Amino acid sequence: MRHAKSSWSDSSLSDFERPLNERGRRAAPFMGELIVREGLLPDHVVSSPSKRTKETVELVVIASEYTGDICFDSRIFEATVGELMEVLVDLPDTAERALVVGHNPASEQIVQTLTGAMEAMPTAALAVIDLKVDSWANIAPGSGELKRFFRPRDEARRVHGVDEGK
Repeated sequence: MRHAKSSWSDSSLSDFERPLNERGRRAAPFMGELIVREGLLPDHVVSSPSKRTKETVELVVIASEYTGDICFDSRIFEATVGELMEVLVDLPDTAERALVVGHNPASEQIVQTLTGAMEAMPTAALAVIDLKVDSWANIAPGSGELKRFFRPRDEARRVHGVDEGK
């Protein structure tokens, strides 16, 4: 999952410190509800520690009623696709379904690397990838299949007839 829409209103903040904007504060819980509705509740969550990703995770967790641990991994902030692959390889094998919350361009690149699919990852988008491995340590390029892809704007239109992007 890519973090929800962030605010650029305070130019004194570093990129790491930027919070969500109002649109992001609406989209994140909406996607948390979608995770439950679609039967995608994770058993492990790992996120970039930036302010906007932490806020995204907090809102998704509240909306989805996720009760497990949340790991904030500094390698995800400004990660290359290779660095993001390292994060995935290090996930515990006790996790059958992990939610990884990060940033672009690595979010788009990891989907393409794992599945071959080229999908634009707008803010708060969620890619569901089925990995054909028996351990996170065995993840490699091409080892996954993109099963589903959710964009907040498309889902809001489908579910509520509302354009979440505005």
